[in-house]
Amino acid sequence: MRRRLRSPLPQRHGLDAARLRLPDEGSWATIRDHLVQRLPRVDPARIDAMLAEERIVGLDGPVAVDAPYAPGTFVWFHRDLPVEVPVPFEIGVVFRDEDLLVVDKPHFLATIPRGQHIVQTALVRLRLELGIPALSPAHRLDRVTAGLLMFVVRPELRGAYQTLFRDRKVRKEYEAVAPYDPDLVLPTVVRSRIVKERGVITAQEVPGEPNAETRVELLAYRDGVGRYRLTPSTGRTHQLRVHMSGLGVPILGDDFYPVLTEKPLDDFTRPLQLLSRVLEFTDPVSGRPRRFESRSRLAAWDSPGVWAR
Repeated sequence: MRRRLRSPLPQRHGLDAARLRLPDEGSWATIRDHLVQRLPRVDPARIDAMLAEERIVGLDGPVAVDAPYAPGTFVWFHRDLPVEVPVPFEIGVVFRDEDLLVVDKPHFLATIPRGQHIVQTALVRLRLELGIPALSPAHRLDRVTAGLLMFVVRPELRGAYQTLFRDRKVRKEYEAVAPYDPDLVLPTVVRSRIVKERGVITAQEVPGEPNAETRVELLAYRDGVGRYRLTPSTGRTHQLRVHMSGLGVPILGDDFYPVLTEKPLDDFTRPLQLLSRVLEFTDPVSGRPRRFESRSRLAAWDSPGVWAR
């Protein structure tokens, strides 16, 4: 297996430098010419400024503005950060040892840098707050879902823990608050085929062989709402939200299902009432059973009047 080259640039704001491999073939005269074509969303004047400021580097040091194109080599640089609204909620540490970090992620905080969410993500904030620059996620949670999220502390163990989630060897249990329907027979196991097309924000249930399965149980109900335990056997995008909506009891605070509603990124009211409650698995390194339980609670169940405002 080819060894990944180590970046000559240190992390900045808890972020690794971006790495680009220059194609083996091309007609560019300079590295600058290639970057202008390769990064169409970046103003060419900005690329010129980054080169002049020695912010784009190769293995041998800063890339000169007129450096000739070098096929098959690598360059590194830090992207300019977008303006982000701080997510005004703390990340709670549930467990930490030399291998793993398990946290309670708040609603509205993305797991990893992507799109408009870069510094205001669980990964970057934890790297900075806990001083663990090599921290990496073992899996992901949707930005609007709260609860247990697991990270790997030592890079050499990343594959072992990520494989657990990929191979569905982690038992996950979620809690949700949604309308109560006395005619809905529970517990039940929902099986359907869910697809999500690239560029489409929501997922859809379509005819065909099921690829998603969720066990739904009612734990309690009062005042027209229920507290549900959701146990997925698969991990399709938005699976729990799609299945609850399909049952006629969409999760409270869901802006996607059954109807897509636009919500500003700085609106932190009425969060999706979905919580990653339990993670349970056999540790691939020690062989010991592990079970983690969230300390967070869903506001729509504990304080329905406050949450509704």
